[in-house]
Amino acid sequence: MINREDMLELTRRMTLSRTSFTRIAGCYVDEEGEFDGSFNTNFLKLSSSEKKKNLELAKAVPFSNTNVNLKKYRFGQQAKKPGGIWQLLMAMRECGLKNDALMDTFYDIVMEHYKGDSAYAVLVFHDSYDVPSKALDKERLGESEEVFSYLICAICPLEGEYEPGKPACGFLFPAFTERSGDLEHVAVYQADTRKSYGEMIRRILSIE
Repeated sequence: MINREDMLELTRRMTLSRTSFTRIAGCYVDEEGEFDGSFNTNFLKLSSSEKKKNLELAKAVPFSNTNVNLKKYRFGQQAKKPGGIWQLLMAMRECGLKNDALMDTFYDIVMEHYKGDSAYAVLVFHDSYDVPSKALDKERLGESEEVFSYLICAICPLEGEYEPGKPACGFLFPAFTERSGDLEHVAVYQADTRKSYGEMIRRILSIE
């Protein structure tokens, strides 16, 4: 189960004044499911309006209804095989999305399994959060216990030419469990639980 407070701790920082996002990368896929270009840039180099727009897209994943629209899954043996998706995500996280070859491999996996109703964008964000230690009464002590380095992926239908709308699905990797990085799990987001997008994400991540 996902603790709502853990997710709120992350999303409280997803504002223009508090964000520590380091990078955003993504690609566009046309209505036929074909690759239609990509980008990879330092998040801090975006304009204020672009930062605000993208923060809202990223925030939609962890801020969603926990244990309903956002559920935690454990990676299986298939995912952890050499060359598997877990290894790829770990490498993307380690380089902070700066390796375009890794990103292209990830986009290929998404396009293989994700079937949208229209053209869509695959957005990936990287952040490093200095998790402050807290006393038993939950008062902040100030000193960092851990640096939580994580990725947020949001798959968004396009509302205009290269204009991502609200995410249909996505994930947070690794999961944030008891205020700590949980490499064994991933939190999967699905905006509409009646649709099959969550199943597509689980196939992308090789989780059951």
